[in-house]
Amino acid sequence: MPEITLVHAEQREDRSVEAGTRLWELFRDDPDVVAARVDGELRDLSRDVEDGQVVEGVAVDSPDGLDILRHSCAHVMAQAVQDLFADAKLGIGPPIRDGFYYDFDVETPFTPDDLEKIETRMRKIIKEGQRFERRVTSDAEAIDELKAEPYKIELIGLKGGAGVEDAAEGASVEVGGGELTIYDNVRRDGEVAWSDLCRGPHLPTTKRIPAFKLMRSAAAYWRGDEKNKQLQRLYGTAWPSKDALADYLHRIEEAEKRDHRRLGRELDLYSFPDEIGSGMAVFHPKGGVIKREMEDYVRRRHIEEGFDYVGTPHISKEGLFHTSGHLPYYEDTMFPPMELESSRYFLKAMNCPMHNLIFRSKGRSYRELPLRLFEFGSVYRYEKSGVVHGLTRVRALTQDDSHSYVTKEQAPGEVKHLLDFVLGLLRDFGLDDFYLELSTRDDSKPDKFVGDDAQWDEATAVLEKVATDSGVELVPDPGGAAFYGPKISVQARDAIGRTWQMSTIQYDFNQPAGFDLTYQAADGSRQQPVMIHSAKFGSIERFIGVLVEHYAGAFPPWLAPVQVQAIPIAERHADYLYDVAKQLRAKGLRVEVDDSDDRMQKKIRNAQLQKVPFMVIAGDADVEAGAVSFRYRDGRQDNQVPVAEAIERVAAAVASREQV
Repeated sequence: MPEITLVHAEQREDRSVEAGTRLWELFRDDPDVVAARVDGELRDLSRDVEDGQVVEGVAVDSPDGLDILRHSCAHVMAQAVQDLFADAKLGIGPPIRDGFYYDFDVETPFTPDDLEKIETRMRKIIKEGQRFERRVTSDAEAIDELKAEPYKIELIGLKGGAGVEDAAEGASVEVGGGELTIYDNVRRDGEVAWSDLCRGPHLPTTKRIPAFKLMRSAAAYWRGDEKNKQLQRLYGTAWPSKDALADYLHRIEEAEKRDHRRLGRELDLYSFPDEIGSGMAVFHPKGGVIKREMEDYVRRRHIEEGFDYVGTPHISKEGLFHTSGHLPYYEDTMFPPMELESSRYFLKAMNCPMHNLIFRSKGRSYRELPLRLFEFGSVYRYEKSGVVHGLTRVRALTQDDSHSYVTKEQAPGEVKHLLDFVLGLLRDFGLDDFYLELSTRDDSKPDKFVGDDAQWDEATAVLEKVATDSGVELVPDPGGAAFYGPKISVQARDAIGRTWQMSTIQYDFNQPAGFDLTYQAADGSRQQPVMIHSAKFGSIERFIGVLVEHYAGAFPPWLAPVQVQAIPIAERHADYLYDVAKQLRAKGLRVEVDDSDDRMQKKIRNAQLQKVPFMVIAGDADVEAGAVSFRYRDGRQDNQVPVAEAIERVAAAVASREQV
């Protein structure tokens, strides 16, 4: 009789089971369990229990459970597509954050009407309660069975070559690294309705899909390569309940209202001219105010925290990036080189190599450490056109990039110093809901990382202890480290609960060795410093995009491009408000006077649409009393406020850095 360990609700129970027991029998009383983790591996509930196994239920609302739900829904969608479009060829269909997609090779792009038909067909498949049944097959058998599916046959070939994980985002969902498996969708009478090459696992039946919706279609190159054929990608979402789906759709609707690309146009903050190129933003005067406020803030804060401001060129000979180690790992994300005077030059994609040259420009002593260098460095990265997105994924960006050169003994204190700096900065900008992510190397891919085990263990231990001691939630990110060392990244949640990666702190033992950076220690010996990278905003462009969406364009007064809109009721009141505006500007406040021919109510409406924090309105009675009607962005209004008091209200709100 097999003996197993059952892990459920954080309790471990040793249990004897009958031979041939299926996993679903262990969880028959828990309808939320949709799969099991057996000795750390996800499995279908239809699999047998074996002696000595450790079994844990996977709830549908857990991260793994949601992936299984959504991947199963992707299969249902693909079945529906091939039911309706018999000539459609299958690509891949992985779960992604908040949903799933599937790629299809079809003769004509899908239309909104097509999506409605596919949804209707999916509901019928779900109602039928088709079983997801797994079977193991050989390469030859799978190729014969799937001879009408050229993309699946290509994936089978990749299984033994470069690896399906490298084929495209999520492609590893389709084919396992060992045995090859196919999943059949089986009707209640035993008839196989549809089959797909897949690693699994899946839900027990299609009826376990309680709520889904198809979202949109888009073009996508096969395996993400622009040289390959363009397929049609259908995106969908699936949730454990109808209420959860409704909440998600509400969040999507709210996110669309907050889209920084749309708000950037409406508020006249920035644009993306085709004449310049994809992923290149230009900031208009109002957007320039926000950018300047951010730069002034972070420059001052760096100086307060002991950093020296430096500047470096936008371009360099390629040898510099060989010395830093970047070219072998990052050349694909750098712009193509330029030939000049028999040398190849690259636009820089990072600032750290040039900061290393500043450190190396003269002999250094331990008394100078920590040596902290900071700059607003413009860098250029060749992001693929499919991922460029407004300000949050650009090709030309500005980093508030810093590098601390410290002794090994100083490293923990410096990491803490930087983390405190970062968290304080985020709070000042109104982002106070966050967690930390610790990115470490993937030991299964040693060719993607430099350094020995001892270096990685030491660096990781330093970051992990500082992060843990901070009291902020810490989440592991195995395999997410840069090639030269582990990192902490701050993941901030915005006003509607979305998570954005913001600031980073990275421990680097590679570049100091590559550049032969040394300092003279107290005993006279030459020692190698530790280099700690940190970007507080990360990218100024991305940070602005996040702030626009976080605040829905209604910035706190200190960041607002226009802090006060002065509105004369009639033309004769304009000169009075120009004098008020002069007094506001004398206090360093940003003010505009709307002396247009529009009626007062339209002027107020325009100021509201521009999300100006404060309005000062003047008519005959206000002029006579030396006052203004003081109006807040939310519509509240105080009449007959003395001008001096109105100015003080604005100045106090700006100084507080709080939202109004």
